[in-house]
Amino acid sequence: MSDRKAVVLLSGGLDSATSLAIAVDKGYECYCLSFEYGQRHGIEIQFAASLANSLGAVEHRIARIDIGAFGGSALTDSQIEVPDYVPCENQIPVTYVPARNTVFLACALGWAEVLGARDIFIGVNAVDYSGYPDCRPEFITAFQTLANLATRSGVEGDHFNIQVPLIDLNKKEIIRCGMALGVDYARTVSCYRLDERGYACGRCDSCVIRRQGFQSAGVEDPTQYSV
Repeated sequence: MSDRKAVVLLSGGLDSATSLAIAVDKGYECYCLSFEYGQRHGIEIQFAASLANSLGAVEHRIARIDIGAFGGSALTDSQIEVPDYVPCENQIPVTYVPARNTVFLACALGWAEVLGARDIFIGVNAVDYSGYPDCRPEFITAFQTLANLATRSGVEGDHFNIQVPLIDLNKKEIIRCGMALGVDYARTVSCYRLDERGYACGRCDSCVIRRQGFQSAGVEDPTQYSV
């Protein structure tokens, strides 16, 4: 057992699974945190639990914080349709969940301080992604600064590090990294329109980016699609 602890945000998706595998490979004792936040595709939590177990996490907790109660996103509001993938630049899509990563990281920070962990892993990516503002390096830098200003541990000099091992990787590179570390991507889900069986739609932003990643990596896509 490592004497280094880390909190790992785990959604059940491809990126967070790879981030967890990297943290384990680096020798961290990993405490995984997932959220029921009012998302329409809540079945992802089952996938997260399976990943935490298969990749060797010490503990997996599920926090229930209904940020979806505020609406404003196709991922939380059934009145807003999840669109099919359309390439676009410099436009934040309707699948953006307001302040989601800020809230998730704040919760992870609280648990990390209680555990005595100084590292928090989050699988954000600023290359092959949907253009969310809370996946950018500038956001991560700003949150790390906040973490070390707003906590007792930070004030007393035992600083926190927000680890973003995937931030500069494309999906092909992420998949190859995860394969090398033994990630079973059949245990992951990325779709914004998952059905009750956990099958992916194959047409939303996340599905298309994921499928292209497997194709580029030369790896068979293990995703179960509804059509």
